[in-house]
Amino acid sequence: MKIALASFILLLAISVVLVFNNSINAKNNKSTAELKLILDTAGNKKTNNISTFKVKDMDGKEVAFSSYKGKVLLIVNVASECGNTPQYKGLQELFERYKKKGLFVLGFPCNDFGGQEPGTNQEIKTFCLTKYGVTFKLFDKVKILGKDKNKLYAVLTDNDVTGSKDVKWNFEKFLISKNGDIVARFPSKVEPMSKELISAIETELKR
Repeated sequence: MKIALASFILLLAISVVLVFNNSINAKNNKSTAELKLILDTAGNKKTNNISTFKVKDMDGKEVAFSSYKGKVLLIVNVASECGNTPQYKGLQELFERYKKKGLFVLGFPCNDFGGQEPGTNQEIKTFCLTKYGVTFKLFDKVKILGKDKNKLYAVLTDNDVTGSKDVKWNFEKFLISKNGDIVARFPSKVEPMSKELISAIETELKR
C-alpha cells in the first residue's frame, strides 16, 4: 500500500513537472516568434536617414555625413552641359545667403542623363569656379541610375518620406534635416531661388 502510494505521488510529481515545462516552452516559443516578428519588421523598414553614409569629394577625400550634424543640406545632382546648368548660379546664391545660418549645398556631378557631365573632376571643378564662382562643396562623380547606383542615391530615391522613384534629370534636389533625415524632394524645374524651395529651407533652418 505504501509502495503504491509512493509510486502515485512520484507519477503525479512527474506529470506536474512535464506540464510546467511544456508551458514554459510554449511561452518561450511565443516570445521567440514575437521577437523575430519585431526584428523582421525593423529589417524591412526603409531608411530615411543618411547620417551614417560616407562619400568622396572631388579630391578623393572621404566625407562622413555625420560631420554635417546640426546643418541643413541640399543635395543636388549637377551637370555642366545641361539646359539646367545655369542653376549653378542660383545654388551658389542660395548657399551664400544661408550658409551662416547653417545651410550646406552639396553638388554631385552625374553623367547618367544625356551624357551631359563628361568631364573629369578637375575639369568640372574648374568649370564651376570660372563660370559660376561655385564655392559650395562638390563631390566625386556618381552613378544614380541602374545597378551601379550610388548607395546614397539608393536611399534618397527609395524611402518612406519622398517615395520610391529614380531621379528623372539633372539638378533634382533633396532637402536633408539637421539630424540627417530626408525631408523633401524637388524636381529639376524647381529653381534654387524659388519661393517653394526657400520656404522649405527656412523652415528646416528654424527647427
